[in-house]
Amino acid sequence: MSPTHPLGQLSALQQLMTQLIEPLSEQQCRCSHPPSQPPLLWYYGRAAYLETWWLRDQVQGESDLTDRVAEIFSPGALPPEVQWERLPPKDHLMNWALELQEENLMRLANRDRLPRHPLLADNRLVLLINQARALLYEQMLQCLLEQRLQMAEPYRVGRPLTAQAPSTELVGISQGHYRVGAKDDPAARDNELPPQIVNLSNFRIDRQPVSNAAWLAFMEAGGYTTRDYWSEDGWEWRQEREEHPYHWRRDDQGAWYGVSLNGPADLPATDPVMGISQHEARAYACWVASLGGELSGAVLQHEYQWEVAMRTQALQPTCRVWEWCANRFEPYDKFQPDPAPDAGPGQFSQDHAVLRGGCLHSQPAVRRISFRHHAAPESQTLFAGTRLVYPPQES
Repeated sequence: MSPTHPLGQLSALQQLMTQLIEPLSEQQCRCSHPPSQPPLLWYYGRAAYLETWWLRDQVQGESDLTDRVAEIFSPGALPPEVQWERLPPKDHLMNWALELQEENLMRLANRDRLPRHPLLADNRLVLLINQARALLYEQMLQCLLEQRLQMAEPYRVGRPLTAQAPSTELVGISQGHYRVGAKDDPAARDNELPPQIVNLSNFRIDRQPVSNAAWLAFMEAGGYTTRDYWSEDGWEWRQEREEHPYHWRRDDQGAWYGVSLNGPADLPATDPVMGISQHEARAYACWVASLGGELSGAVLQHEYQWEVAMRTQALQPTCRVWEWCANRFEPYDKFQPDPAPDAGPGQFSQDHAVLRGGCLHSQPAVRRISFRHHAAPESQTLFAGTRLVYPPQES
């Protein structure tokens, strides 16, 4: 099975997720931090549940398997502590998932034995499953990073990070009508459809996401303690948080370093900052705007501006960090819901903000220009940074 074929990608994602939890202890797989967040074992089981729900429930009309475990693997079906407690032991859950996955792959590989269904056209079913698995895989990695952060491993910085002024390397986008959203793409999720024509004014956009060095400059300028930079909600959130990106730590000499899945390491100055919330991204934009000069008028990017800059190839996707956008996650005009557990109007009811672009851990299934990720504005645990836009340069 070709690794570029959707079924080959599905098989690879199944193996990735299994290999991630296989060497871990029962305790590591069941650990929740904070307690309201699902453990690794839940994400692994939900991936098998969703895959089976789409194929056997929706396409084949066989709901017995998914009905039995729907309460365990449906977000919010039970209080978190009850839901996590009902997860079977790791070995039992893995055996259940592996058996389902093997059978699902066999059924999908023998399409002539499946009933006619719109989801089977152009491999759409497998493409949707792959995207759901890719996002769950990232959430599993976030769980592992959280566990690493709790270890408090000793570290001495080799090359201290030094602050640098925000970059003025900007790319101009001309006023015009542009398309956003997916078009003739069987992989498109319902929130990417239908494609829209938007009218944008002239603007300039950062060539690269905000760097570690520029973020340190914001911190050293009192960015976390200056009330004027923060929205009302952001300032209230800030009172209960540390004054640095989520995965940053200080050594015994006061130098900043970062903690990744591989452990503590120096922070490269030009790498995109990661582990910030949308509240922090907005505050950073206000600080940059206050510097004046070429940086006057800086604001957080709108998702349309990001997509147009990428679609016109004015920018190239970095896929280093998810990038916070300024706008809320809302349906496009004439939105039509898909019949999926994580689709439909309900996905827009949580007052989430949009993220674009993909991160180092994003799989090919979600690395496309029209893909819309979303999260609560206060979330710091994503592999997320940001990018700013500016008014056009005066003639």
